[in-house]
Amino acid sequence: MSLSVIILAAGQGTRMKSTLPKVLHPISGRPMLHYVVEAAQALSDDVHIVLYHQHERIREDLEAHFENLRFTLQDHANYPGTGGAVMNVPVRHDKVLVLNGDMPLVTAEALEPLVSKEADIVMSVFDLPDPSGYGRVVIEEGEVVGIVEEKDCTPKQKEIKTVNAGVYCFKKAVLDRHLPNLSNDNAQQEYYLTDLIAMTRSEGGHIVPVWVEEAAFKGVNSRYDLANAERIMQNRIKERWMRAGVTMRLPETIYIDSRAVLEGDCILENGVTIQGETKIISSHIKAHSVIEESIIENSSVGPLARIRPASRLVNTHIGNFVEVKKSTLKGVKAGHLSYLGDAEIDEGTNVGAGTITCNYDGKAKYKTKIGKNVFIGSDSQLVAPVTIEDDVIIAAGTTVTKDVEKGALAIARTPLKSVAGFFYKFFGAK
Repeated sequence: MSLSVIILAAGQGTRMKSTLPKVLHPISGRPMLHYVVEAAQALSDDVHIVLYHQHERIREDLEAHFENLRFTLQDHANYPGTGGAVMNVPVRHDKVLVLNGDMPLVTAEALEPLVSKEADIVMSVFDLPDPSGYGRVVIEEGEVVGIVEEKDCTPKQKEIKTVNAGVYCFKKAVLDRHLPNLSNDNAQQEYYLTDLIAMTRSEGGHIVPVWVEEAAFKGVNSRYDLANAERIMQNRIKERWMRAGVTMRLPETIYIDSRAVLEGDCILENGVTIQGETKIISSHIKAHSVIEESIIENSSVGPLARIRPASRLVNTHIGNFVEVKKSTLKGVKAGHLSYLGDAEIDEGTNVGAGTITCNYDGKAKYKTKIGKNVFIGSDSQLVAPVTIEDDVIIAAGTTVTKDVEKGALAIARTPLKSVAGFFYKFFGAK
């Protein structure tokens, strides 16, 4: 498609009350600006990002995740406002779509009707049951004749329910002709993109409205807006995976990162959290478990378990209150109350309750390697670096400080001492 896209991401976002640039605030695991860029690149090979506030930080983030973006630094001191942001952006194509970087719910499909229409300006609008506080879009005979701020509305205009959704598709010729003539003669002393509507209308140009869904064009200006956008995004993500065959119990209680992938016959119980680039294949994640940046295949996890980043579980059962970090477990059972960090554990091994891999000495991390068919008794500590070969039994309460050879029993306990009658002596009664 012969279309250029300009994404406005220069604002300071003061209502977010944050040192993080507004457009980098995450929604479902990714900065909100990423969703807008994805939608733009699905439509155009000429995508421009207009930056000002913390421009280096935003540009660095985008360049780490996207290719073929073009950046323009707004001359905010001399040309503030949305109109000033679009000035001097060197677009290549005859149609120019202008998006806002704080609209993370917008999609290429939602934008398609705007870019497929032919007019000097195509303008997105939606109807509100109560448009109080919004400027009204006045439409006559299928064309926009003006945008009237609420304070300037006549009683009849206040009855209008149609408001501006904030996304426009311009003919490049309209921008070339009218942007140099924009004025900042207003209360805010800013250059407004919306002034192009009246300028184009005054010379007989055609301005066509396109009704869009409010949810897809929601802007994020505060932490409250961010939370609402997160809720909508989560509903989209979970609906997509449920339609793909994933079972979810009480889906409103589940969180799934936008980067996560679920394959096969998966079950997610209530309260599950899936973060980062996690991949879950034909597995059952039980209530209130957390999976972070890991691969879970043909396994069950939880309830109340935590799988931390860089872990891989295959044909494994992880029970309640078990934490796994940066470990590979194949065909393993760890039923409850264990910490397995920086470990490789092979098939047929059973990890007893209270087992800990002691992987950190205060300065560095070390690996624990456990072979096949190892039985680890309860309350055992495996002090890394250590290797436990196949077919080993580790007695309950053992602290393993050196390698254990194949077929051996490892046991390290202080002998039990029993003092007859001590109870009665201590409490002074019999």
